[in-house]
Amino acid sequence: QVQLVESGGGLVQAGGSLRLSCAASGRPFNRDFMGWFRQAPGKEREFVAAISSSGGITFYVDSVKGRFSIFRDNDKNMVYLQMSSLKPEDTAVYFCASSGLSSANSPLAPMLRDPTEYDYWGQGTQVTVAS
Repeated sequence: QVQLVESGGGLVQAGGSLRLSCAASGRPFNRDFMGWFRQAPGKEREFVAAISSSGGITFYVDSVKGRFSIFRDNDKNMVYLQMSSLKPEDTAVYFCASSGLSSANSPLAPMLRDPTEYDYWGQGTQVTVAS
């Protein structure tokens, strides 16, 4: 069993920044790929970013490349999403998730974008970007 707890969401003006945090507990954290997804009202859950167990491999959805950065601290069992140059279209509930995928899985990128490849999810944190 894995518990994931997100924090750091809030209201920010367009162009601003936020850092989301996800605290993990319950099983060895450094084995899992970790991902961030988001879901806006009336829309499907969307992949945002993922990071390998070591932190050496990252993936991003095209719409956030160059603006968002995912990183992790395995000593603290934490994964983060640094969001900059925020846009109103980034408004959503952001979810942290863990996956048993490894870098040996192929094709890895499309698998990491699939929510069904993630075993555990946090409760989500709201991010609202005002124009």
